[in-house]
This record gives sequence, structure tokens and C-alpha cells, in this order.
Amino acid sequence: MLPKRIGIDLGTANVLVYVKGQGIVVDEPAVVALAIRDNTVVAVGKDARDMMGRTPDTISVIRPMKDGVIADYLITEAMLRYFLKRVVGRLNIIKPEVMICIPAGVTSVERRAVADAAEQAGARRPVSLVEEPLAAAIGARIPVGTPSGNMVVDIGGGRTEAAVISMYGIVVCESARVAGDRMDDAITAYVKRRHNLLIGERTAEEVKIAIGSAIPLEEEITMEVRGRDQVSGLPRPVTLTSNEITQALQDTLASILQTVRSVLERTPPELAADVIDRGLVLTGGGSMLRYLDVLLTQETGVPCHLADNPLQCTAVGTGVALEHLDVIQRSQQTEEESLVASA
Repeated sequence: MLPKRIGIDLGTANVLVYVKGQGIVVDEPAVVALAIRDNTVVAVGKDARDMMGRTPDTISVIRPMKDGVIADYLITEAMLRYFLKRVVGRLNIIKPEVMICIPAGVTSVERRAVADAAEQAGARRPVSLVEEPLAAAIGARIPVGTPSGNMVVDIGGGRTEAAVISMYGIVVCESARVAGDRMDDAITAYVKRRHNLLIGERTAEEVKIAIGSAIPLEEEITMEVRGRDQVSGLPRPVTLTSNEITQALQDTLASILQTVRSVLERTPPELAADVIDRGLVLTGGGSMLRYLDVLLTQETGVPCHLADNPLQCTAVGTGVALEHLDVIQRSQQTEEESLVASA
């Protein structure tokens, strides 16, 4: 019996697992609930996320990934083991062959931590790694194996990564720790400042999804949220408008836009011509903000469109990348050698 080939998108907000021949088999929040007294895992994924902001002092709800990298190694390992067991069953019989996507802007220590955590969780050695922009481009069915420029902008929970890709290699890349989570923080801060109301991160995310927009809407939409009044300390509802949320997101969107511009400015002329012809492809959960593609097109002058199923692109691409492992590793090796030579 051959080992399963698995691609994992180990994201800041969600963990997605792709199995060859089956598609996406796990799509859960990257959240773990721990019992503080004996440090045992109480819940993982959706069940743990439902506990956020609603637990007694005896239970701690933790997001072990921050800004696309591991913030808590042991809890990340426990989370990975839980998801691998769900997919494979008993890990001591046949260990799965695993590829995990990582942000392109991480250090060698952060890369090693991801591989070690997966190996300790039960994956077969060695665990393969692939950069998120490349995985997202493969999952979006962009022809990355051709000698032409293809640009992808992956906006996840913790990072925004813009990259120009050719021949299974990243030619130009820019990574910024500004993405979906920073949008949620901006909404929370705006509601606190403007309405003197404290809301949780889950509520902020719901507001972003329901009425968030990158540009002002012609017909405003509204949403009632409930939180704790800063003055009286009592629960109070408030009605937010879509244009308020657009205003709250301005700084975050400006940072994302600057990341895209930085890549376009450093792209070689021949590849830049290809990018203008083919346009930018948006992937990741953060890219689903209303009219973000319109804003990027207006500000850069380059056509921009949202990939089909942007949430799953990276996970699917990570699984498919296992089939092109030799070519990808060769291009990564060439990139590392060029970096050493330039240093």
C-alpha cells in the first residue's frame, strides 16, 4: 500500500489539507483550545474557534500561527498531528508524504521549524516545502511552467505576498505582514475609536465579510453589531455602514497596494509585458474583500481578477506541486545560489 500524498496549507487563519485523488479533505480554522491545568488539547479547528472569547479561565484558546509562521511550536505540532490522523488514520503504519506551503519571505529557521513540526506530527521524512505564491499560482491553474511572466497576489490571514513567477521559479517577490488579520484589527480599532464600543475579533471578521469593501459603494449596506460600551461597561448595539468599514481599511489596503507596486517596479521588462497582457491573479481569503480587484486595477493600471475558489488555491497547488517536486526543488536551489552570489 503506497503512502498518501498530502498537500497542507498551514495558514495563519485556516489549515487546509489536500489529498491526491480526493481534493480538499480538511478545511478548519488554525485554532487550538487547551486545558491550562494539564496542558491537554480540548478541541481543534471549528470547535476551538467557537470557544474564542467564551471560555472560563481553565481553558485557553490559542492561534499557534502568526503572520504566516509558527508562533507556538508544540501547539502547531499537536494541531498538525490531529489533522494528519483525521486524514490518514494510524500514523505509525504508513506515514504520509507531505508538502507544506510556507511564505516566501521567511527565514531558514522558520522554514526548518515548519518541516520539523510536520515530521514530529507523523509525516514521512523529509517534508517538502513550497513557497505560497508558487503554490497559489499552481492551484489557480496559472501556466507557471512556461517561460512567461505570471503575477499572483496571495492575501491570506497573516501575510500578503506578491510574486512574478516563470518556469516554476519566483523571479520577483515581496512579502508584507499585512493581510486579513490586520483588516480585522483595523475594524476593531475603528469601532472602538468612533463608537466607543469594544468588539471581538470574530465580530470584526463577520463585519468585514458582510459589509467590507475596498472602495465606497454607491448603495451603502449596513450591519448591526453588539459589543461592550467603553464608558458604561454595558452591552450595546451599534449600526455600522459599508463606507465606514472602507474608511477603516484604508491604511491596510495602502500597505497591500504598496507591496504589489514594489513587485511591479522590480519586474524585468519582458516579464512586465507578460504581466500586463495576462493581468494579476488574486488568491487567498483576504482577496475576497469586495472590489479589491477593482481597486488594484485602478491604482496599478494592470488588469486584476479573482481566482476561482481563492480560499483553496494554495492547498490544491501544494498538493499538485508534489508531482513537480524535482523541477520546483531545482528552481529553488538556483534561487538560493543566486542569493548567495549576490551577497
